[in-house]
Amino acid sequence: MEKVLPFIFVLAIFLSGCNSSKRQLEKGNYDAAIAKAAKQLRKDPSDTKQILILERSYKVANERDNEKIRFLKTEGRPNNWDEIYLIYKTLNDRQALVRTVTPLNLNGKSVDYPYVDYMPDMANAKHKAADFYFAHGNELMKNGLKDSYRQAYDEFVRAKEYIGNYEGIDNKIHDARQLGMSRVFVSLENSSRIKFSKEFEQDLLALDLPNLNSEWVEYYTRNFNEDTKYDYFINVNVKIVAVSPDRTIQKDTVIKKEVEDGFTYALDRKGNVMRDSLGNDIKLKKYKTLQCALVESVQLKACRIDGDIEVIKVNPDKVLKKDPIGAQSNFEYVSSRAIGDTKALNSAQLQQLRTAPVPFPDDYEMVMRCSESLKMAIRDGIRNNKRIIF
Repeated sequence: MEKVLPFIFVLAIFLSGCNSSKRQLEKGNYDAAIAKAAKQLRKDPSDTKQILILERSYKVANERDNEKIRFLKTEGRPNNWDEIYLIYKTLNDRQALVRTVTPLNLNGKSVDYPYVDYMPDMANAKHKAADFYFAHGNELMKNGLKDSYRQAYDEFVRAKEYIGNYEGIDNKIHDARQLGMSRVFVSLENSSRIKFSKEFEQDLLALDLPNLNSEWVEYYTRNFNEDTKYDYFINVNVKIVAVSPDRTIQKDTVIKKEVEDGFTYALDRKGNVMRDSLGNDIKLKKYKTLQCALVESVQLKACRIDGDIEVIKVNPDKVLKKDPIGAQSNFEYVSSRAIGDTKALNSAQLQQLRTAPVPFPDDYEMVMRCSESLKMAIRDGIRNNKRIIF
């Protein structure tokens, strides 16, 4: 740790030097140089080095910005006024920063800068920029294109942010928003042999719309409105619903177990009972075999739903994408019964005997069981195609 601390200290000094006001001035980052010099001068107003850096950076930065303003005004393009406003704002902010440390004293000479009122120029540029955005937005609205409506929306919003008192500006923002929006209607078409209830179809299309929607795309799944102009249709086509027949598989396992069953006496060659060294009769344990057949019944049934998701763009009608979707549900239930002596079974096998066969779910219930995985497949299919809808 003692070796690490000096290294960290040296590294900090090095990094500080790399980002010093002098280095920023040399790199042409005048506002960064001014900010760093001003920070140092608040600590030490007599720092000659920082005064010279501040003076040089402030002079060059102002000259550069004023030259840029003159060029943009001479060029005379209406869309230049936004940039002109931003440059005036930079000049004003820079002046405000420098005034926090001036006047300064350099070798007995006062260092100060005359105050420039940029507010009238800023207000004028801001107003002309707003006029441009408002006029440009109106022109874009005439194009009849979604991209133009969206750009017009941004222009009107910017005009309102700058001035805010144009007649009917809120209506123009609303109209541009509505005309620039792409609307997508998601519907489900079931052509399989099993018919779905309306509630079931609605549940399948219970999508997380807030997460699907974006700035310029809205999704709808209910209440198709003929007066609404939809730009895309997403058709969820359910084509095959296959439910397997009820099936039971039986598995028989014969279990044997040897258990003690009394005793017999040990006899010698003459048929007499044998005795041990203490004179006791010698007894031999007898065993018998217990046998039980454990019959396992496995009830099986499955449902498979297949179809596709079709993305259609309107005007002109064009299929953009078609992706397959599918889902499956399985029913499996195991029950057991015993034939024979259950004493041959262990505790786990005896536990199995507590289960009895149950009624098979009907076809519709199997479809219902499949709904969650089908909903997930539909959601994934729609999310995967978001990139082609704009």
